[in-house]
Amino acid sequence: MQPTILGHVAPDSKIATKIATEEVFGPVLTVLLYLDEAEALGIADATDYGLAGAVWSADVTGATEFERRLRTGRVDVNGAPFNMRAPFGGYKRSGLGRELGRWAWKSSARPRPSSYRSI
Repeated sequence: MQPTILGHVAPDSKIATKIATEEVFGPVLTVLLYLDEAEALGIADATDYGLAGAVWSADVTGATEFERRLRTGRVDVNGAPFNMRAPFGGYKRSGLGRELGRWAWKSSARPRPSSYRSI
């Protein structure tokens, strides 16, 4: 597949609904139009998936506040490099749990207390 950019896509169009709500693997970038941050957040979270996301902004503080509200597993702000030490995993249908570090153990462990009495 050739790298593809779908630009100026209206959020309520058929292509936006399909591309923005399904996991697309490949070099595809969709540029969706939005009126404000509330609408942008709604578009981003309107999918059944949530493996990763990205936020681009000249206002790093605002970008940080926005990315904390996203329901996705990992978020890169302004093209930050992939951090191999950070926990990795998705939300919703993109996975359950985390890989890497102590978060991996905590997300997959099911502690169960047991009590014993000698006989």
